[in-house]
Amino acid sequence: MDDLDDMDHRILSALRAHGSDPRVAAGARALSRAGEHGALWLAAGLVGAAADRTRRGAWLRGTALIAGAHLTSMGVKRIVRRPRPVHVEPLVRTAGRHSFPSSHATSAAAAAVAYGTLGALGARAVAPLAAAMCLSRLVLGVHYPSDVAAGAALGALTACAGARWVRRGVRGAACETAGGAHD
Repeated sequence: MDDLDDMDHRILSALRAHGSDPRVAAGARALSRAGEHGALWLAAGLVGAAADRTRRGAWLRGTALIAGAHLTSMGVKRIVRRPRPVHVEPLVRTAGRHSFPSSHATSAAAAAVAYGTLGALGARAVAPLAAAMCLSRLVLGVHYPSDVAAGAALGALTACAGARWVRRGVRGAACETAGGAHD
């Protein structure tokens, strides 16, 4: 376990060093603010529901899955209670003091899977933005890589578990085509 902790610390330190570039830090901070409590992804789902009348229900179900994944990650944090990294200086304040799993990563991955399931043009932009959100947590120095990986896995698994519910009446399922969840 010490080797994994050491690797977590080294990777975090290397990525946090990129935050010394003011442009990188500003972008990471903007992503952090937008992703707080899953706000970016929840808003995207509501905009998708308003703009895409034929898939309104699917957008709203995807949004509900993202909220559920985010709440689940917050519950896991309360159980695990892993402290945030202290060997690097964080570039933002955090809403809580627990680190595992990253709730930003959880909601981002859930959004990538849930909205990707819809096959809508705008939904394709979610995956790269979700990846940037996950990476920003390391650049900001507020999570270990294992926190981000666990959060992303939790979000993706939650969304895949509910993929059939999300895509009712929508063709082209991300979880099916990716070989993820079998519903």
